[in-house]
Amino acid sequence: MELDEYALVKHQIKAILNIDLVYYKDQQMRRRLDSWLVRSGAQSWEIYFHRIRADTVERGRLRDYLTINVSAFFRDPERWQSLKDTVLPRLLKEAPGLRPHGGLRIWSAGCSIGLEPYTLAMVMAEVSPTRHHYIHATDLDRGALAKATGRGPYTTQDLQNVSPGQRSTFFEPNGPPYYVNKQTAKEVEFLEQNMVTDTFNKDFDLIVCRNVVIYFTAETKDLLYKKFHAALRHGGVLFVGATEIIPRPQDIDLRSQGVSFYVKI
Repeated sequence: MELDEYALVKHQIKAILNIDLVYYKDQQMRRRLDSWLVRSGAQSWEIYFHRIRADTVERGRLRDYLTINVSAFFRDPERWQSLKDTVLPRLLKEAPGLRPHGGLRIWSAGCSIGLEPYTLAMVMAEVSPTRHHYIHATDLDRGALAKATGRGPYTTQDLQNVSPGQRSTFFEPNGPPYYVNKQTAKEVEFLEQNMVTDTFNKDFDLIVCRNVVIYFTAETKDLLYKKFHAALRHGGVLFVGATEIIPRPQDIDLRSQGVSFYVKI
């Protein structure tokens, strides 16, 4: 796709879906869009946009594709183990002095179909079962949020890192397909949010945003990291993807705490 055509496609996607592709890496997104048009069978973007204005199902499929929902429960298990072993003990120790209920305020940003926030709910039930923890989960994709609030269905592949004990404790019986049980699901609040343009809540102990910002431009990444910093309490932790590195975190008052974790100074 040439740049002039991409400019027109971006304009139409913003008008139809309210997704602004200016924040995404150009070359990567152009390749994805080229692939999508071929798969759609449409001869041109003009024809395809005419189709999705009339077809809500196809419009939803494009929205899902553009918002890039790829995840799993306990994705990168060693990082989740590090969260349990090295990050949460300190946060839980500090919480009673900060909050009357002694629980943590946690945000899963870019939560997709719910795998990450439900993983957080499982972890908190395992490490701190007697306290109530607020888990806030947001995403731009309404279709993904509908699946998350519906507690599934999830596939065997989605549960590849879930132990048999966790499966019996946190999921409804008789899968696949699998559904998170109601007791676990009630620990998470899902909301629609555009991370780039919307205002964030504040005073979080832990923000989890993994394998999301890698799709954005360098300028948008910088903006998001600053917004995450502002949303954390002092001493709060940002948990990012296993391959994501914040360059010069000290410039935005973050300190690295091992792979994937940054502490607000």
